[in-house]
Formats: sequence, C-alpha cells, structure tokens
Amino acid sequence: MKKLLQTVFHRVVFVGAALGIQAAALVIIITRFTNYFVHFYAASVLLSLAMVLVIINGRSRSGYKIAWILLILLFPIFGGIFYLLFGGSRLSRRLRRKMSGITAKMAVALVAHGSTLQQIEQQNPVAGGQARYIQEYAYCPPYFNSKVTYFPSGEAKFAALVKALRAAEHYIFLEYFIIAEGVMWNTILDILVEKARAGVDVRLIYDDLGCIFTLPYRYDRKLERMGIQCCVFNPFVPILRSRLNNRDHRKIAVIDGHTGFTGGINLADEYINAKPKYGHWKDTAVMIEGEAVWTLTVMFLALWDYLRDIDEDVYQFRPDRHLDSWPAGEGVVQPFTDNPLDDEPVGETVYMNLINKAEKYVYITTPYLILDAEMVASLCNAAKSGIDVRVITPHIPDKWYVHAVTRAYYAGMLESGVRIYEYSPGFMHAKTFAVDDAYAVVGTINLDYRSLYLHFECGVWLYNNPCVMQVKQDFLDTLQLCQEVHLPQLLMLPWPRKLGRNLLRVFAPLM
Repeated sequence: MKKLLQTVFHRVVFVGAALGIQAAALVIIITRFTNYFVHFYAASVLLSLAMVLVIINGRSRSGYKIAWILLILLFPIFGGIFYLLFGGSRLSRRLRRKMSGITAKMAVALVAHGSTLQQIEQQNPVAGGQARYIQEYAYCPPYFNSKVTYFPSGEAKFAALVKALRAAEHYIFLEYFIIAEGVMWNTILDILVEKARAGVDVRLIYDDLGCIFTLPYRYDRKLERMGIQCCVFNPFVPILRSRLNNRDHRKIAVIDGHTGFTGGINLADEYINAKPKYGHWKDTAVMIEGEAVWTLTVMFLALWDYLRDIDEDVYQFRPDRHLDSWPAGEGVVQPFTDNPLDDEPVGETVYMNLINKAEKYVYITTPYLILDAEMVASLCNAAKSGIDVRVITPHIPDKWYVHAVTRAYYAGMLESGVRIYEYSPGFMHAKTFAVDDAYAVVGTINLDYRSLYLHFECGVWLYNNPCVMQVKQDFLDTLQLCQEVHLPQLLMLPWPRKLGRNLLRVFAPLM
C-alpha cells in the first residue's frame, strides 16, 4: 500500500496531470473556434508557414530543420504551435542574457598559458589547431602539468571517487545529471555529510529532469538540512515550453581543486552494476590530478553562481593555495565544456576534427548513434579513405525507439566501410574517441542531437598522453565482448521493420 501511495502521489503523476490539463485546455479552446474554423485554419497555416521560414533561415543543422519542416507540413494547423512550444533549441533572450555570465566568468578565470599552446603547435600543428579551437571557443586552455587515470568501468571510478572524497580537506564540488538512492549514492552521501560536519565546503548540482524518477521532490532541501549546499538545474515545471530541451548532462567531481573526475558515469547503482539494468552496464571515466582540474572547478563554479545568483571570487578555490607544486604530467590534458548558449557546437567540432584529421584509425564508443548529415559524411569519407573506423553501440537498449534510430544508420555506414559492433552483454553508455595512438576524448557527449546541440556537456581532450593508449586498449578488449553487425543481416530484415526504422530516422533530431 505504501508503494502504491508513493506511486500515485509521485511528482511525475502530478506533472503528467498538469500537462494533460494544458493539452485538454488547448483542445477545448480550438473546438470553441469551430464557428470560425476558416479564419482559425488560415491563421494556423500562416503561423506554420512563418515558422518554416524561421527554421529555414535559422542556424540549426539540416537534419533538425528537415524534421521540423516535415512535421509542420504533416500537421499544418498545429505544427507552428508545436514548434513555438518545443522546437526552439535556443534559450529565451532574458535567460540567455542572464546565463551569459557563465561564459564570461570562464573566459576571465581560465587564462591560458601562451607558451603551452605554442609548444603544442610547434610539436604538431594538427594537435595545436585542435587545442587552439577549444581554447578560443570553449574558453578552456590546454595543460601539461596534469596526470590522468582512466577507468574502464563504473566500479573502478566509484572506488577512486570514494577514496578521493574521504581525503577531502577544503571543498567538494559535485555536478551530475542523474542521482539515485542506492549503494553508490548512499555511500557517497554518508561521506559528504561527514565532511560537511567537519567544515568542508560541500556543494552539489543535479539536473531536475534527470532525477525526476530517482529522487524525491525537493530533495535539495533535505540535503541542505544535512549541511550540503545544493542547487537544482532547470527545475522541471509542468508548463509546455521549449526550455525543457536544455538539460545539465555534465558529470563532474572536484576535490580540493587538485583532483577531478568526469566521464559518462552518473551516481546510480546501474553504473556500477550493483543494480542490473539493461544487462551489464559498460561505462568509462577519467580522474585528473593537477593543474587541469582548475578548468573543471571553474566550470562548476560558473554554473553554481548562475544558479545561486551570486558572484563569488573563484580564485579563492585555486588549488595552489594548498599545494606547493603540481604533479608531473605527461602529454596534453584539456578539459572542455559545451553549452546551448551560443551557436558553436564545440563537442561536435572536436569530434569532427578527430575524424577528419585521422590517418590510421578512429575508435568510438557511444550509447546512441543519431547523427546529422555532416557527421555521417565525415565517418563514411574517413572509412572510404582507408581509415579504420569502428563504432561500438549497445546491444541491449535503454530506449527501444532510440535504438531503432541508431540501427537505422547502420546500413549506409557499413556500405562505406565503417565497422559497427554491438556490446553483447548489455548497455554501452561510454562516450569515448581514440585516434591514431595520439588523441582521445573521454566525456559526457553522446553522438546524438541532444548532446551535441541542446545540453550542457563536458569532456577531456587528450594528446600524447598515456591515457590515450588505455582508451584504445579498452576499446579493443571490449570488442571481444561484441558482435559485429554485417550488411547482409540488415538487408534480410522484414520490410515493415526497415520502414519503421527509416521513418523514425526522419524524426531523429526531435528525440
């Protein structure tokens, strides 16, 4: 009975009811206009045509434009209204103006060392160009004095994170898309409460929509009573609006400014396989020790200040206030962020540069393969040029319709020579690139429209770092657990399934 009551009174039920009431009200309003149907129809069609012009002249990717234009043409009466409510990938002018402080704070705090970039460019112009792009368009500089540890599983990252949290002396910053009560979070929460009582500055940001099914309503207030400062990103309000598109998908942990974590792993039991979900959960993360952690620190604090509406001095959190020297590092470490505030798709550009500049191989792991025409062309052209392009996706999906779209991309890529594998034991959630034994990216950025254009994301670009070979080796080891997808088996699929996948692919940018 208790579980039934919890389900009935869950926030999702109330949210669904509120959205349903709004939808019903919209239908009632429209039916009231039946006596003026001709005028209403004409106004709706004009609105839809206006939205089509807005879409055509916008800066969105072609796939996103085509999906919305087709939807509007199919439903000319409601299409324009739907686009106004849900189609905007950009934030409102007022919110963009307020959130511009995030970018401004990062640009001021993350002052680049000119000599670092120059050394990279002298050593390798291609690597230097990539590092310069990230520095100038994401305001995230490259570093030498940093050590990187790669974790090929959630279990390995969890153990390292717990150890680092227990050693915290000054502050702990956590930012995650999903947090769920269970073994993983409860273990971490106990440490956070203990540290907060000891005087450590403990702060947490979580995404409200990401946690809507996993945390109780107003869980942030509960954490505040425990001594943990907490902010909720973009609280989910049951109002039909496009702002729901923009989520905080980053996963960041910073301890005392000298140790940081990022990657695909959220704070929930499925990520450490303590709770079976979609088979075995494969994920990855990195731990950074050294100067490069400063970028993760500023990324967190810039968003924190926006959410709290404050303007604190970020330099009081510089780790060198507590350290005499940085640890010796090997190669280049460049954490970076991407956001929907501008029209610069940093994550996609980093990925595209890796693909287009590759000389030997490109190895990719991703949970979703929902790409625009430019990304597909880059992967296919690389494979046609003799580059060994391989992609690992899940075999057991978390969302059947998204997985159907992922598989809809297989045939064209296979025909071009891209090799595709599915992770047989379960769900592949890792987001990694390994290229030419020289470059790697580990982060939160999926190969789908939402990650590339709508969400706040982060990653770490690595060059000539020992971690690069670890990412590559993990990819090769994971291949042993995968089943390769071959073109003949796709051609033998029943035509209704092929048709269904192709139709879903048309609307993939809206998923």
